[in-house]
Amino acid sequence: MVQITADTKGVFVIAVTPFTETGALDHDSIDRMVDFYMDKGADGLTILGMMGEAPKLTQAESIEVTRLTLARAGEKPVVVGVSAPGLAAIGELTKAVMDLGAAGVMVAPPSSLRTDDQIIGYYRTVVETVGTDVPVVLQDFPLVTNVQISTKTLGAIFEEHASIVMLKHEDWPGLQKISELRQAEARGRRRVSILCGNAGAFLTEEMQRGADGAMTGFAYPEMMADVVRLSNAGEIDRAQDLFDAYLPLVRYEQQPGIGLAVRKYVLARRGAIASAAQRRPGAALNAAAIAEVDRLIARQTRRLEALA
Repeated sequence: MVQITADTKGVFVIAVTPFTETGALDHDSIDRMVDFYMDKGADGLTILGMMGEAPKLTQAESIEVTRLTLARAGEKPVVVGVSAPGLAAIGELTKAVMDLGAAGVMVAPPSSLRTDDQIIGYYRTVVETVGTDVPVVLQDFPLVTNVQISTKTLGAIFEEHASIVMLKHEDWPGLQKISELRQAEARGRRRVSILCGNAGAFLTEEMQRGADGAMTGFAYPEMMADVVRLSNAGEIDRAQDLFDAYLPLVRYEQQPGIGLAVRKYVLARRGAIASAAQRRPGAALNAAAIAEVDRLIARQTRRLEALA
């Protein structure tokens, strides 16, 4: 069983959860989607995240999605989001997915946390609940959770819990936070892997600040894989030129409310999933939005051809 570590690098795509038009899990599309992500350069997957519609699944469905994804992913690591309002649910789902062979679990803080002591105490109880042998990803996404975690607080958590091996960095603006975390490591604090979200909107800058890669779900994972590869090779201008070709669609997908609808539409258009359906409640794209996305894809294709 492959597990994530503090040295994990690359692109872990945040996977959507495919549904049929009736809202049932689409088992065939899970296989297609995993194959698609891997073919496009993903080093691993993260499932049941916020953009994976995890809150709309039953516990049994979450375990089924994990089982199917792991079976298809083979030796590639799969991180499972287990965030929940209560620790009992986190513990139960963690045990189930780790028994199936997950590479680790991701936990976001509940929105009720306000002070540094509350945040530190929460992750202490998370580690106590899941066990110190389970690799944990701390998801720092204040735009959604409304929980502000300072670099000092993150450092205290990392120092206390060796099993928290990765930060999913989604603060915005957050580039300085990456720099501060890496500077603290240079002064002797233990290393953690930093993979970044926000649909890759700041990926080129994040890589220059010391990120290890991306953990997000933009519908063109090959862009993220190539930007990470080029950045690591020191080919900064080539990485930026490539990123710039995709930027208009990255920006469009970042819209609150319809971002997942855009992502699923593009993935369905690319053949990764059979349907762009979301489980209710979920926003849908109207004809005008679909036309805008199609236009952006056409322009993106022309820009990529010019770069080739």
